[in-house]
Amino acid sequence: MYDEREQSPEHGPLAGFTVGVTAARRADELGALLERRGAAVLHAPALRIVPLSDDSELLAATKEIIGRVPDIAVATTAIGFRGWVEAADGWGLGEDLLERLRGVRILARGPKVKGAIRAAGLTEEWSPASESMAEVLDRLLEEGVDGLRIAVQLHGEPLPGFVESLRAGGAEVVGVPVYRWLPPEDIGPVDRLIDAVVARSTLDAVTFTSAPAAASLLSRAEERGLLDDLLAALGHDVLPACVGPVTALPLQARGVDTVQPERFRLGPLVQLLCRELPSRARTLPVAGHRVEIRGHAVLVDGGLRPVPPAGMSLLRALARRPGWVVARAELLRALPGAGRDEHAVETAMARLRTALGAPKLIQTVVKRGYRLALDPAADTKYDAAI
Repeated sequence: MYDEREQSPEHGPLAGFTVGVTAARRADELGALLERRGAAVLHAPALRIVPLSDDSELLAATKEIIGRVPDIAVATTAIGFRGWVEAADGWGLGEDLLERLRGVRILARGPKVKGAIRAAGLTEEWSPASESMAEVLDRLLEEGVDGLRIAVQLHGEPLPGFVESLRAGGAEVVGVPVYRWLPPEDIGPVDRLIDAVVARSTLDAVTFTSAPAAASLLSRAEERGLLDDLLAALGHDVLPACVGPVTALPLQARGVDTVQPERFRLGPLVQLLCRELPSRARTLPVAGHRVEIRGHAVLVDGGLRPVPPAGMSLLRALARRPGWVVARAELLRALPGAGRDEHAVETAMARLRTALGAPKLIQTVVKRGYRLALDPAADTKYDAAI
């Protein structure tokens, strides 16, 4: 019989799973973190970032701040603040910008932003330990903003209620759009990601690291008439994982629940997937073995066995009713593009058994079909669940 004790697999915790990456910025970093833990990665940047040096809106905002200095500046991201200073240097306005900001009260969202501010030769007045923009807003409103001119470094993601609350408090707000998002020049990868989500068989999770990326994916699905199918898949079979609550807003507005790490960073996001995806995998005691069915592979007694897509389709069909006979006609319907020839089932089944490395896991029931050889001790448990 299989050993129930925790094993120490040589593969990573995400082996056998496929994860979609919608990020435009830091996509390579996120992909590498996932791949090091065994995942297959489907890259589909849902957006592209306007180069700062070409951004006329940022140039106009920079000139406005130099021409009329704000009372307070709010810096939200380190990469955004650094990019703003570098872009200003490229326009020949860097020294003028820094000179104006030296006399301004600067609030930083978190430690990384503080580092960028100090690297530019400036000093922040305050930064919240929580790294929360809500806490920044509370502090400003408690102190009073009526009649103040406040520059807010925007960072490509919505700041729900932030600017509106400052204006309601009587402040004049100048938005500094440090980088802006546009649709990707090549929409092909996004369409392939949407198709994979809707298919529900080749993709296990999709990661989102910015709200605009999530909104862009939903918008493209709507353009293609696939929004309802996409939302249904994200609600049941494909796990949507967001780096934080702001990123999740476009999905939540459509009724999609997401998972998020406690710390809003790429590392914790990957760690979250390392817990969530294996916990969602189907594990069965079959023919004296422990079988865990993952996205494109199977763990047999802790050993990773890659399985072809047709084989995974058959295995999932059998696992929906473990121990019960599944007719060839039903298995044929589970095979994508198999047509009407039941011989396709026999061919795919032979390859599946070879891939699993344990032929007795699947029994042939003459003239009826196939069944997973569920261990007798588990029969009552799984029969009751059907």
